Amino acid sequence: MSTLILYLPPGTPGPNTEFSYTLTADGHSATRQASAKAARLPDPGRTGEVVAVVPARGLSWQRVTLPQGATASAARLRSVLEGLLEEQLLDEPAQLHFALAPDAQIGEPAWVAVCDRVWLRETLQLLESVGRSVGRIVPEFAPGASDAREVYAIGVPEEAQLVLTSASADQAVNVLPLNSATLALGMQSTDPDQPARVRAEPAVAGMTEKLLGRSVELSTSSQRSLVAARGQWNLAQLEFSSSGRTRALRSVSGGFNAFLRAPQWRAARWALAIAVVAQIVGLNVAAYKERQSLAAKEVGIRSTLQQAFPNVKVVVDAPVQMEREVAQLRQAAGSLSHRDFEPLLAAAGAALPVSQVPSMVEFADSELHLTGVSLTNDELSTVTQRLQADGFVARAQGSQLWIRAAGERP
Repeated sequence: MSTLILYLPPGTPGPNTEFSYTLTADGHSATRQASAKAARLPDPGRTGEVVAVVPARGLSWQRVTLPQGATASAARLRSVLEGLLEEQLLDEPAQLHFALAPDAQIGEPAWVAVCDRVWLRETLQLLESVGRSVGRIVPEFAPGASDAREVYAIGVPEEAQLVLTSASADQAVNVLPLNSATLALGMQSTDPDQPARVRAEPAVAGMTEKLLGRSVELSTSSQRSLVAARGQWNLAQLEFSSSGRTRALRSVSGGFNAFLRAPQWRAARWALAIAVVAQIVGLNVAAYKERQSLAAKEVGIRSTLQQAFPNVKVVVDAPVQMEREVAQLRQAAGSLSHRDFEPLLAAAGAALPVSQVPSMVEFADSELHLTGVSLTNDELSTVTQRLQADGFVARAQGSQLWIRAAGERP
């Protein structure tokens, strides 16, 4: 499954708006990265996913504590967030979109991402109009998992920016101009044991290294988009949320795709492949042994038949041929078997009630056919049990009764 990751550009979207994109097959490495107008964006396929990345400048971060009942419904949650954030926001709450942190709990502080509601709606509508419906919306930068700062230098030298991320309450995500003062601020780590980590885009890496006085780690916007898409945040909430079924399908599909392609699952994939191969080899070995055993038994049966009846030169169906030979010997010796008329008639006479006298008796193909026998269900059950005890079976239909030796085909 392919994933198309799009950077949502600022400003009012239109047909000529360019979207920077990254196409990935495993969520960890890019197969293609470029920019294109909405109508010319690549198609991730029927099972693919489109992930929109909201740039750092398009988001503000607020800290709230949710009261009881805040998440009862989308309308209730929006109303609660508007009330909690009304005094902290510069714009009217009705013009903004709110998204709660994925780990938000009632009664505990939680991050809320805030962005322009109209801009987000119009951008998503533009993408949907060209067949690129967005499944998830993620922030370019999100509050870190620890209090240690992470520092990113992004942009171009003319508009270089510094992004600071942290989990501390007052330093979620800060976007500042890149200069010596802001860089010195970013290097002031809140945890002495975890110094700030500095990453820079290639366009501003030299500028950052000159200001910092040491080398920095290179990080492209495409790499950041891959990291953002793998994160837990999803800003597609409230009016922008997908249905529960759609989210579940995308989650399952994404998890399966990650298992098939993601590097961290490589060991598990090898283990599964080895287990499957071992099972297939084991089944084939067991099947081979079973075939050998059956072949040996067939040889034994053939040998027994030809030793007992040397006149049988060609063995086609050993059990049937042996039964035929035994019947011929019995017939030649004048002895009777359960298949003959006399034993069948004697068994019928012993099993039938005294009051039941058949009006017609026929014998053909080792089966006795009695006509004019009317048995109740209880009588038929008793007759059947008596016959089974003597090695015979019976079947009835109306006033007719058929009796044959057990194991003999009707």
